[in-house]
Amino acid sequence: MHAAFARATGGISPAALSLAWLDWAWHLAGSPGKQVALFRRVEQSWRAGLAGRPTPLADDDPRFADPDWDRWPFHLLRDTFLQAEAFWQAATTSLHGVSPHHERVVSFAARQWTDMLSPSNCWWLNPEVLRAVAETGGRNFLEGGRHWLEDQQEILAGHIPRTSRRRCAPHCVGRDVAITPGKVVYRNALTELIQYTPQTATIWQEPVLIVPSWLLKYYALDLSPHNSLVRYLVERGTLVLIPWKNPREEARDLGMNDYLELGLFDALTQVRRIIGAKPVHAAGYCLGGTLLAIGAAALARDIGPKSVPLKTVTLFAAQTDFSEPGELGLFIDASELAYLDALMWEQGYLDGTQMAAAFQLLHSRDLIWSRLMREYLLGQHPEPTDLMAWNADTTRLPYRMHSENLQRLYLHNDLAEVQVLRQGRPVVLTDLKQPIFVVGTERDHVSPWRSVYKLHLLTSTEISFLLTSGGHNAGIVSEPGHAGASLSLQHAPQARPLFESERMVRKDTGLRRFMVAVLAAVAGRTFR
Repeated sequence: MHAAFARATGGISPAALSLAWLDWAWHLAGSPGKQVALFRRVEQSWRAGLAGRPTPLADDDPRFADPDWDRWPFHLLRDTFLQAEAFWQAATTSLHGVSPHHERVVSFAARQWTDMLSPSNCWWLNPEVLRAVAETGGRNFLEGGRHWLEDQQEILAGHIPRTSRRRCAPHCVGRDVAITPGKVVYRNALTELIQYTPQTATIWQEPVLIVPSWLLKYYALDLSPHNSLVRYLVERGTLVLIPWKNPREEARDLGMNDYLELGLFDALTQVRRIIGAKPVHAAGYCLGGTLLAIGAAALARDIGPKSVPLKTVTLFAAQTDFSEPGELGLFIDASELAYLDALMWEQGYLDGTQMAAAFQLLHSRDLIWSRLMREYLLGQHPEPTDLMAWNADTTRLPYRMHSENLQRLYLHNDLAEVQVLRQGRPVVLTDLKQPIFVVGTERDHVSPWRSVYKLHLLTSTEISFLLTSGGHNAGIVSEPGHAGASLSLQHAPQARPLFESERMVRKDTGLRRFMVAVLAAVAGRTFR
């Protein structure tokens, strides 16, 4: 029954949403001060409209970028909508007594509704569309209708229209993207190990092992040659990469421990077999970085920090503390996970299109409404890019693995709370002694950079933190010197241990977190 409800609601729990709205509505009804403040906000907006003062636009809002929105009567429509949007954002935030999670859910839902009702989505209210009608004689609607029919075909085929493989056909895997030469040197039930062919006469003695996220295909870091980290590295040495296999229902019982043992540790063993007893530089992307952090800490605990084969660790947009996972946390509570768990149990996996729909909802303004306006009303079709092709090549996530990932990491934050176990013993990130390079991106809705930065509070090793512009994917794969890109770097040297034996703080999680926070403050690690 849960699975049937989940399919009918797109994976959204009506119970969770209803509780959030009820919590907000009751507290708003009992807050006359908030009601008066909202009334005064409406009055001020009305007075500003009578005085002809325009409503300020956000710099990253593309909906009203066309200069014709400044003309009468379109500027009235725009300003009225923006004032209503600001009103609902004010009404759903900063309400005393509402659960923080419920407040974020209601604010997010209000934003979805207001985005849907924007005048930019109506052709008869949008000056840009009306101008296109006059210039093309209505052919823009014919082109938009053709795009709509193509999207319906993709939906019937079980695809998300924007991530259609057919639309991204100009970027073929092995011909246009993922073309760095290499060969599979090992495979097991879960992974295949690719060793890339060096492009130089001399190579590094110490190889690089990359652990990609299992959410999308492995070649995220091997797109077109101009923005391929893989090609950049093999032109300077040796690279080994783990591509996760694309599981089906037969892999439903593979869990987080299987990914750790069969994925990271087995691959590391094979790398050592191939290149000998040389140190390895490991890098992990997104949840692959989370897995790498767990594995590196477990190895340091079991064989000692001086014997760990990992010389350095690099984490690309990878969280280790999930207490603030950003807007993705809106979909993480007990009720939502019960619906999703039932859906995955019936299928044996989470399909890539289901996951893509959730990520599109997080960026609905850009990925849904603005796209529909461009394609259906203006008849324009964006040129496919290599990143779009990679997004279209979705994967499936085994039932047990994804369920454990959501329950243990996102819902209960087990890694930061020292509740992740390997061989019956807790994994503690304070065991990490290698230098760590951490990359966060400014507009990341999947792994917010402030959450990524929290690794500073969980370990005392040397950490270099790079904050770059862009989102979760584009901010990582952009090539050096990319136009419009910016970055800032912070280096935190290894902190002085607070205790002679760090095992003392592991006896009590609360004490450990408090003392590590004090240590971080003393070491001057506040990000500026």
